[in-house]
Order: sequence, then C-alpha cells, then structure tokens
Amino acid sequence: MLTPVIDEDGAPFWEYAARGELRVQTCGACDEPRFPPRPCCPYCQSFDSTWRRVSGRGRIWSFVVPHPPLLPDYAAQAPYNAVLVELSDSPRIRLAGNVVAAPDAPLDSVDPARLRIGAPVKVVFAEIDGITVPRWLLERG
Repeated sequence: MLTPVIDEDGAPFWEYAARGELRVQTCGACDEPRFPPRPCCPYCQSFDSTWRRVSGRGRIWSFVVPHPPLLPDYAAQAPYNAVLVELSDSPRIRLAGNVVAAPDAPLDSVDPARLRIGAPVKVVFAEIDGITVPRWLLERG
C-alpha cells in the first residue's frame, strides 16, 4: 500500500479514521463540505472550519481495475479495484479507496465484475502499516 502523506490540514481526517469515524472538513462560515482538506474555503474564502461526521454511505462514482505493469507491491494483489465514492450526505465529496469483502480483506477480495457505477457502498476501516484507512463494502441495493 502507498502510505498516505498526512499534512497539517488533513491530520484530523486520519485521527477520526483511527477512531472509526468518517468526517469531512466543513466550512464554519458557509457550511459547505470540502475535500481534500485545506485551510481556506473554496466557496466563501473563510478560514473557519469544523469536521462533520458523515454517514459513511455512498455510491461508486467511478472505478478502475489496474492491469500490469504494476508497482511490485501491487502486482501480487491484481486484479484489484480503485474506486471513487460519492458520499450520500455530501455529494460534492468523492473519496478514493478500494472495495473489499471485509475491513481487513486483501485488495483482490472482491471480483471486479461485481462493481458497477452507482453501486451503494458503506465505509469500514482497516489499520494498514500503522495508519487507519477507509475502505468500502458493497451494500445490497
């Protein structure tokens, strides 16, 4: 796995993830959610922000199944998926991740043929190399 680079603006996202919570940075002035986290609101330019808990439900907005040549650490796990998930309660927010069969399942644990644009998913969390990351489970829809 490529380890996320945790910067000052995004650190709360990872701290909440470690507690099993999916939170999105939200402007304290205009109440618009934003991702990736950043110091200034792109809508009203306010520097005031909070971290709002979201439901962790969404839909697959896009996905890809990478094919060789792949980085060596990923080649053994192919075929796996990389998805963008549009959050149900914040449709402007799309988070990257993987659809897996269970929180600690390998990246190739879901047959790529099961993935569809618009498929409902819910967040789960897994600790990988000391960092808790969000992953996604398919929901029956």
